[in-house]
Order: sequence, then structure tokens, then C-alpha cells
Amino acid sequence: MGTEKKNVNSADEVRKFEKGHVDVVKIGGGSVGRATFEPGWKWSDHVKPIAKTEWCEAAHFGYTISGKAIIKMSDGTQHETGPGDVFKIPSGHDAWVVGNEPWVSIDWSGLGDYAKAR
Repeated sequence: MGTEKKNVNSADEVRKFEKGHVDVVKIGGGSVGRATFEPGWKWSDHVKPIAKTEWCEAAHFGYTISGKAIIKMSDGTQHETGPGDVFKIPSGHDAWVVGNEPWVSIDWSGLGDYAKAR
């Protein structure tokens, strides 16, 4: 198999929802996504109605480009991610934007089916 290249600015699929969207590129048999969540976005308020699960069931492995977010696991533990942070988030979490700047991240594993009706 040869090399592949795609640009996230020309995504194969854009999924929009209140206060955010994900740009998904399908490449190498998988999906990579750029997520943009606006101030005031919270998974349990804006994506949970689409996913129809109690917690976000997507596992994420990503990199925060800009903005900040709090990730809260179903066991109550939480952490913040901000610019330059690489993150691994298992399934079973909620998340929300902190502050007045959009949280923009690249996700190499969790956006293939993110914000798709089940």
C-alpha cells in the first residue's frame, strides 16, 4: 500500500451539533477527527441526546490544539486538558469546555462514530 494524505479542512464528513462539530477524515482504514467545541458546550447536554448513552462511550486518544476542557469519568475523577496536552480518555466520561475559547483537538481514535445516532 502506498502513502496517503488528506486534509482535515476538506473532511470526508462533518457532523454538526449544538455548540460544536467534528471534521472526520477517513484514511489508512481508520478515522481521524478534528473536534471543535464552543464555549458552553458539554457532552451530556449537547451530544448525549444524539448518542443516547448515559456517558460518552467513545475512547479518545488525542491532542489539544487550543482551549481547555474538563473530563469527568463515571467514577467521579476528573482532569483538565489544554493546549499542547496529549490525552487518552477511556469510555465512560462526560466533558465540557472551560472558559471563553473553543476547545479544538485532534482525535486519532474516538471520532469515527462520534455524534452519530445509534
